[in-house]
Amino acid sequence: MPDNAYRSPEEQADARPGYPPGGVCPPAQPLWPGFLTGQEGAPVRVLLVDDDGFMRRVIAQELLSDLRIQLEGQAGSLRDGRRLLATHEFDVLMVDLRLGDGTGFELIREAGKQHPGCEIIVISALEDESHVMHAFELGATGYLLKDAWLQSFAQAVLQVVNGGAAITPRLARRLLSRLSARPGSPPPASDPPTREATTLTARECEILRCVARGQVTEEIGAKLGISGQTVNAHIKNIYKKLHVHSRAQAVSYAAYSGLI
Repeated sequence: MPDNAYRSPEEQADARPGYPPGGVCPPAQPLWPGFLTGQEGAPVRVLLVDDDGFMRRVIAQELLSDLRIQLEGQAGSLRDGRRLLATHEFDVLMVDLRLGDGTGFELIREAGKQHPGCEIIVISALEDESHVMHAFELGATGYLLKDAWLQSFAQAVLQVVNGGAAITPRLARRLLSRLSARPGSPPPASDPPTREATTLTARECEILRCVARGQVTEEIGAKLGISGQTVNAHIKNIYKKLHVHSRAQAVSYAAYSGLI
């Protein structure tokens, strides 16, 4: 072809060294630092318990498509879920609250006793405060609504194993709105320490807001200009002051009690 001949933009791109055919570059691969939990060679192990077969398949398909996650087992009932707890090692339990032969709360309790180091994510159609709060009180570190679009089940798994809390955006929005509520908001029904007996520092409040947004330790440290070790030290102090045992519990208590 003569040098002065017309060439389409695609042909021009093809002629440039380093450009793929058609001039379209492949999408960039997402960055996943090697220091985070969940790598292709050491995936996060997950158990999935949901009596809704369709929803279980949807979630399983997403988890199986991520090489950082290994789906160890699935169950559709409380009975089969208990069998999974007894026969599998896992890092994260994803469980529905409505099971045909019982409730997910029972499985959450048993998982906490048998596997105290595991993370628990509730997947449910129930979004009333009583169910959400009870799940957090039992030790859940995530709560995902089945009808929410702006969420990823795989990302939720990776979030909780790296120190974050996975909460459906509209539930998180409610928590954040409570953070700015005026003093005097009613405390939770479980009657934890009173506002007068519990005081959080400005830095602790700032860290709790970051946790409520789902940020992990490294992200919080970078945002606030402090080390991850310092972030964890503040979080431990928050646990002691609020008498809680997880980040999700701390955020929930602070939000609903008006401490922040």
